Amino acid sequence: MTSAPVRVIVTDTNVLVNLIHVSRMELFGRIPSHEFILPDHVRDEITRPEQRTAIDAAIRAGILKVEAITEIPALELYSQLKERMGRGESACIALAESRGWAVASDERGRFRREALARVGADNLLGTPEIFVLAIQAGLLTIEEADRDKCTLEQNRFKMPFGSFRDFLA
Repeated sequence: MTSAPVRVIVTDTNVLVNLIHVSRMELFGRIPSHEFILPDHVRDEITRPEQRTAIDAAIRAGILKVEAITEIPALELYSQLKERMGRGESACIALAESRGWAVASDERGRFRREALARVGADNLLGTPEIFVLAIQAGLLTIEEADRDKCTLEQNRFKMPFGSFRDFLA
């Protein structure tokens, strides 16, 4: 029996922080056929002690895997992107493009345009799509996801739909 192919997703700071806010970091390790990668540049962006503790615990538990940019073309791309956006965002795009991975980020504007151009719409996810993957895998109910959505809105992250039931339709 062969195992299902793994979709690798490079995860930006904002998605990590959103899942920390709702105590759902374990989803990164439970969504079938998905592996979540944390660029070392993104890890360095996490400076709040409680968030860093959650990230470090997820790394120790094998829920997240830390990756560094080591290939010359990816380092060159990272350097180019860093002139126009943050270190973490640049690292996510550079790793995803160079290794054929997807990106999870809620950034808009320049980041989103750059990510769409380099990895494509099918390989760009945000917090809502992570919740959808968890719902589809039976890890969360729509009601649980909607409660988390309300919590995230109290933490200034607004999703452009009323309920995950609507988003899934």
